[in-house]
Amino acid sequence: MDGERIRVGDNVVRKSYGSDLIFQVTCVDCDDTGQAKARLKALTVRLIADAPLSDLQRADDRALIDLRRDNTRQSAEMIRTVRARREVEEYARNREQRRRTVRSVLRGDLAADDRFSLPGKVLHLDGDADYLRDCMRYYKELGVPAVGKHVKPEDQADMVEQLLAEVSPDVLVVTGHDALKRKGSDRADMVSYWNSENYVNAVRRARRYENDLDGLVIVAGACQSFYEALIEAGANFASAPQRVFIHCMDPVLIAERIVNTPVDEVVAADLAVDGTITKRPGLGGVQTRGKMRHSVPRTVIGINGTGKLK
Repeated sequence: MDGERIRVGDNVVRKSYGSDLIFQVTCVDCDDTGQAKARLKALTVRLIADAPLSDLQRADDRALIDLRRDNTRQSAEMIRTVRARREVEEYARNREQRRRTVRSVLRGDLAADDRFSLPGKVLHLDGDADYLRDCMRYYKELGVPAVGKHVKPEDQADMVEQLLAEVSPDVLVVTGHDALKRKGSDRADMVSYWNSENYVNAVRRARRYENDLDGLVIVAGACQSFYEALIEAGANFASAPQRVFIHCMDPVLIAERIVNTPVDEVVAADLAVDGTITKRPGLGGVQTRGKMRHSVPRTVIGINGTGKLK
């Protein structure tokens, strides 16, 4: 298909890259030389790019269906893995409590197990509305209390303090799309990245609001982001140490582990990172205290007034 017929919203591939990824066209304009170009966002990883229209062709419908099916399957597998991990961790933490509960039940004392868990809360700022929708679904399926806001990367720094004050989260996720602008770019130069500076500025502003790394846990970055700068700015976890693409779900998986780890335990950075889809090439971080709290007693109405306790 002729590149000149590409329109905003089309799903396309780049011929010069061997059609390795499927993108959606978000903008069509011209560069300084007058060459027609398009701005692109990847469909399953947090990558943005630009390309001449002449290098683009519409994605094959079959390939698009296969991509979405594989992404759905991969996400579902990760959710099952997270749920299984939490069951094992909860069992290990409460082994003695479970023994006492069994003895109490045998005695007819059904009120003995009156402890319940309160996970931390997430504020998720996403530069992509479609990805935000997907992430909010993941949070819901994983039972993570989360508030999501669609905020363009360039606006995140200006809005983050106000949103932190409104939501009072335990974990802040700052993400969207990013990339090195050109092959062979200087990875130590901020100008080499599309959005890393925006994420760094947002992290700095968030740290101005709460300087304690355990008081507010920050997960920041997207595909190929300037990992070292994000960590230096105050992020607990960030992308991407080896400047690779990261999956849409990766920041959610880090946040989920933090909010479901008790406050008297430390989240080992290696375990948290290895629990993501992209793993160590895409994510890194520092040891961080968990955000889940146990509470007693268990009541009929419940803390949130819904009568539903987890």
